[in-house]
Amino acid sequence: MRRQSGRRKQQVPEVCLYTDGSCIPTNPGPGGWAAILVSGDSSKELFGSVVGMTTNQRMELTAAIEGLSALKRSCEVTVYTDSQYVQKGMTEWMDGWKSSGRLEAGDLSNADLWKRLVSEAEKHSVRWVWVKGHAGNELNTKVDALAHDAARRARDTQTVGNTH
Repeated sequence: MRRQSGRRKQQVPEVCLYTDGSCIPTNPGPGGWAAILVSGDSSKELFGSVVGMTTNQRMELTAAIEGLSALKRSCEVTVYTDSQYVQKGMTEWMDGWKSSGRLEAGDLSNADLWKRLVSEAEKHSVRWVWVKGHAGNELNTKVDALAHDAARRARDTQTVGNTH
């Protein structure tokens, strides 16, 4: 008869991650990013700003990086993004960028952030899902508002003290 060790196999946490990035008043411009992590009944909002010139694409990538890096252990993550750039980058283009050496050589736009995103994603089991922006998805709408607020704060920080 086999003896049970008494240890139960730990389940890997399941997390939904909603991400968005924004630049205002124009792209490029001051930017903001946001991420909402949801696991069971718990959720956490993350956001940040870039005061200098940045792009929507960089903010979209940053939102995914920051959301994944906030996870303290390996998880099953579903990333919801309204950025086809991020979603297709990770699901369609990344294998080609790696095999051609373009990612490692930095021979593509935003290579620094793509490398960081790959590094964070490798710590988890990630599924990348594109959602249509401004189409009534509650958490996508919320993360969009958080990213816009962060971008507005970046813009307003740039103009503090300008009284012309």
